[in-house]
Amino acid sequence: MATIALTAENFESTVKDNGIVLVDFWADWCQPCKRFSPIYEDASGRHENVVFGKVDTEDARDLSAALEIQSIPTIMGFKEGNLVFRQAGMLSGGQLDSLIEQIEALDIETEKAKAAGQA
Repeated sequence: MATIALTAENFESTVKDNGIVLVDFWADWCQPCKRFSPIYEDASGRHENVVFGKVDTEDARDLSAALEIQSIPTIMGFKEGNLVFRQAGMLSGGQLDSLIEQIEALDIETEKAKAAGQA
């Protein structure tokens, strides 16, 4: 599956309407972003059950500010509409594959119960 451009208009619906969504926050001037882009694109072709979105922080400044993106690239992972991963910095292909496997294995209901117990 190819990556999709995410904007303020389609971000929330994309995250809520899909099982697993990864989001890459990037900018054209960012050299680490340019190095990470082919890794991200390659992974999108191997993981059919994951939606791979990209947010151009220059074009989506309001969205990036609302999500408190301070460093790029930043990767966010969502499962069943819940943010389960957030990290600034590049990932290798192996790290990205491992992240996807961990998100796939994550039981959201168990995690919600743990969080409720800690609150």
